Amino acid sequence: MPDSLFGTPFIAAPMAGGTSTPSLVQAVHEAGGLGFLAAGYKSPEAMTAEISVARALGIRFGMNVFVPDRDALSPGPEALSRLEGYRAELEPEAARYGVAVPPLRLDDDDAWQQKIDALVNDPVEVVSFAFGLPGPTVVKSLQKAGTLVITSVTSVQEALAAAEEGPDALVVQHDSAGAHSTAFLADTSVNPAAGTTAELVTQVRSAVGLPLIAAGAVMDSGALRGVLAAGAVAAQIGTALVRTEESGARQTHKDALGDPAFTRTAITRAFTGRSARSLVNDFVQDHQDAPEGYPAIHHLTAPIRAAASAAGDPHRLNLWAGTGWRQARTGSARDVVREFLNGL
Repeated sequence: MPDSLFGTPFIAAPMAGGTSTPSLVQAVHEAGGLGFLAAGYKSPEAMTAEISVARALGIRFGMNVFVPDRDALSPGPEALSRLEGYRAELEPEAARYGVAVPPLRLDDDDAWQQKIDALVNDPVEVVSFAFGLPGPTVVKSLQKAGTLVITSVTSVQEALAAAEEGPDALVVQHDSAGAHSTAFLADTSVNPAAGTTAELVTQVRSAVGLPLIAAGAVMDSGALRGVLAAGAVAAQIGTALVRTEESGARQTHKDALGDPAFTRTAITRAFTGRSARSLVNDFVQDHQDAPEGYPAIHHLTAPIRAAASAAGDPHRLNLWAGTGWRQARTGSARDVVREFLNGL
């Protein structure tokens, strides 16, 4: 079994926004997988506090960090106009729940450098990056501290660019994956990947010599076997864990994944300004022309999403889901992981 790098072919995807909890990572660890915590939307202090919790549990874990898009943080006049227009478009959505759409916020609260410094000074086993390249200096500093570094890509072109920085492995994310696309090159951020996750792994494997982790619609042991046969050393699995007991996902989100009223997924920018795959609900339908603008749109829609969650309304909530969402299980994540691994 090609799992020598991580000791397991099952990696629990980092799911920002509260889904990836220390309890979820613990359950994955105890069942034989490797779980990730997510630094996205957290302050450096919150990130390090969560690391402390995981360490106290005595479990293996990795940490995922979002790479900031500096261009998105300083948009030109035309982009600003589109963002303000979308803000006005959201006013009726907010009024539905008696909340306000906040002023446009362009600053990135992800505190990139502080997080990198914390991870270098007090290293964890694995750090992965999404939404861009961290830069060779960051890669080397983390590796020097004893950390394995993973960069996320969605195409051969991105894999070639990432490999130049010298990471230890790549996550190869197919278009079928749930939640945000990790694409960072303009020509891959809007075009869906051809074929299957296994086929994309095969393409990337032919271009780079790094270990590959497959991501996208890996919902059972058969799909896991398929991506391993294509040359991946592991699969990064998210949607299959969202409904589990240890997942920190909102209950409304968990319930929606099992609700037959939702019949398809789509790529949308409506919730965060960055392309992400969600179940198609009213909000996705009503805002199909949402502009690019992450994290500005994430901040604009945050009160609406919070109010929808409190009201148990799945139609104004970001219901992240991969194309295989119908196979998402309830129960303990331990049982989900064991089912995957026992089928190999």
